Amino acid sequence: MKSIALYGGSFDPPHIGHEAVVKALEKLDYIDKIIIMPTFLNPFKENVKAPAKLRLQWLKEIFAQSSKVEVSSFEIDKARKVPTIETIEALKKRYQKIYLVIGADNLASLHKWHQFEKLQEYVTFIVASRDNTAIPSELKQLKVDVTISSTDLREDIDISKLPKKCANEIAHYYNRRKIMQTRIEKITEVLDKNKAEAIEVFDLRNKDYFVDYAIIASSLGQKHTVALLDHLKKELKPQENFNHVDESGDWVVIDLGDILIHIMTPEYRVKYDMESFLNELGKETHA
Repeated sequence: MKSIALYGGSFDPPHIGHEAVVKALEKLDYIDKIIIMPTFLNPFKENVKAPAKLRLQWLKEIFAQSSKVEVSSFEIDKARKVPTIETIEALKKRYQKIYLVIGADNLASLHKWHQFEKLQEYVTFIVASRDNTAIPSELKQLKVDVTISSTDLREDIDISKLPKKCANEIAHYYNRRKIMQTRIEKITEVLDKNKAEAIEVFDLRNKDYFVDYAIIASSLGQKHTVALLDHLKKELKPQENFNHVDESGDWVVIDLGDILIHIMTPEYRVKYDMESFLNELGKETHA
């Protein structure tokens, strides 16, 4: 039976700090295999920026040439939050010795992990150094000199901090997403300040749909529906290209190419229930 190191996380985005951890693990002679386990959704978070299957694809590309590394879709395939103990119990059926790799920044909250006492019995922790955080001497330490914050990197993509194998692809995704979020914020701002109600945004990227995002808002009535359309045209042009507008007093549909806006009277919104349809398409969680 092989001994493995389980290295889990959101990898949102994967960066050279993650590569550094894996390279350090590869040098440990007591580990036969490294299993990288991207989460569908971190149990302590409510959303991710990049969809699970895309993060999985990036990781497989990054570590494709590493014979000691396996990128697992176990948690992503479950399409829900998966506590670490559940993954460990599944791995215990195949492996006798499991090392669980965590960052030093997780030490303070480790006791909050689901069934932590049982987790302690099942694994040996390996703690990767980070930001000079003190690591208890009884724990195995992994010296890693690269310290990168995924949160900061998402806000300001630095291509030099991304794995070379798919750096351009990762940078393009997050930069495009940032631009998209700015556009959506502007649209919802215009709707909100002009008294639209119950504004909802649906993330439909990587779904079987013809736009990336859909926005639904309720008007106060037929005249207000048309007025909201006029406000959007006035404040979004020329930055936005209104490819097509299907206009009526009860329901206006605006096609911006990759964003679809529905403005509906409350009666039409209840009658056609677009939310149920879009929610079914967008079950995977994003921010």
